[in-house]
Amino acid sequence: MGTFKIEGGIKLKGEITPQGAKNEALQILCAVLLTPEKVTISNIPDIIDVNKLITLLGNLGVKIQKIGSNAYTFQADDVNLKYLESIDFKDEGRALRGSIMIVGPLLARFGKGYIPKPGGDKIGRRRLDTHFEGFINLGAKFRYNKEDYFYGVEAEKLKGAYMLLDEASVTGTANIVMAAVLAEGKTTIYNAACEPYLQQLCKMLNAMGAKITGIGSNLLEIEGVESLGGCEHRILPDMIEIGSWIGLAAMTQSEITIKDVSWENLGVIPNTFRKLGITLEKKGDDIYIPAHVDGYEIKTDIDGSILTIADAPWPGFTPDLLSIVLVVATQAKGEVLIHQKMFESRLFFVDKLIDMGAKIILCDPHRATIIGHNFKSQLKATTMSSPDIRAGISLLIAALSAKGTSTIQNIEQIDRGYEKIDERLRAIGANIVRV
Repeated sequence: MGTFKIEGGIKLKGEITPQGAKNEALQILCAVLLTPEKVTISNIPDIIDVNKLITLLGNLGVKIQKIGSNAYTFQADDVNLKYLESIDFKDEGRALRGSIMIVGPLLARFGKGYIPKPGGDKIGRRRLDTHFEGFINLGAKFRYNKEDYFYGVEAEKLKGAYMLLDEASVTGTANIVMAAVLAEGKTTIYNAACEPYLQQLCKMLNAMGAKITGIGSNLLEIEGVESLGGCEHRILPDMIEIGSWIGLAAMTQSEITIKDVSWENLGVIPNTFRKLGITLEKKGDDIYIPAHVDGYEIKTDIDGSILTIADAPWPGFTPDLLSIVLVVATQAKGEVLIHQKMFESRLFFVDKLIDMGAKIILCDPHRATIIGHNFKSQLKATTMSSPDIRAGISLLIAALSAKGTSTIQNIEQIDRGYEKIDERLRAIGANIVRV
């Protein structure tokens, strides 16, 4: 188990470039199974979860070639479907939440798709019903082995259908879209997710020959086609990492420029941080954050009541950044209520922040009230363990702002989502060592 040792309280300075979006990469990589032709993908983040999926695709028989830094070609012209019945597949599929999205492409192209119950972050229940109900609507037969926790769907030919999703699941929408592009006839998906990741997937599929309209809305219409071809695709910068670096700059009172952020795909993220009093300047496609030497003050609502920041499906505020907002608020001037609506276990890392001296009241599993220190009292260094990717990066930011030397264990959780994070932080002045 790896460990970070962090000397906190150091001002950082410089430029940092966000990696490619992890959540987009997991969708895009699964889509290569839809065609026997070569697909070229660039800006792929070099992180554990993505590399696990690339390995899984290779074991499925996809020909993979690295052609440059963070760039690969994929060609699924000789897929080994027998691998889906192997013990190795059951082990690899369980180890990665994103593996669920191979089911739609396999079902669409080969008439069958299987997956063991996938793992992922322990952030609460993450149901798969939306995925499989969508496949059933397209004409697939569903089966589930309770003893092995193994799911399967099969169909001779998928047929387009109208469906109203029970939740705007990002991975569920992606899976259904990838199945529907090769289905016979028209598919309409209402209450579809519309995150930039999903928009990117739809644009890539259209570049491969799919016919998808309504991209960016919650109503997608898909005219099925006989086959798809190859394409080239570049992954967006990771909006979660961008939000993380905004929080890092504020908490360490550092002057940082975040490069090439794709402003048009950030939604409400910049304004949400501005509500915490953080100054963000748009310079071309970069975000410039000046050193907040005098701190930052949380804004109240128009009527003067305490600010509430809650997560919601896109275009609302992403749940992946609520933990960052929570940490940033611990040194703000003022108070804020954080309401985590979408997952029931994502606030359970706050006890570690309380141990560091943060003023936080955990109201219930979904809500926490933070009273900011206004930098009049530094957080104290401590030893802690990373429970999941997003809580892990939040604790890392807290440690970088704290007084003394902190130790973070179980850093593999952070490595699952952030590429070479210790090297990149050292490049802007952080004192962080991987042990």
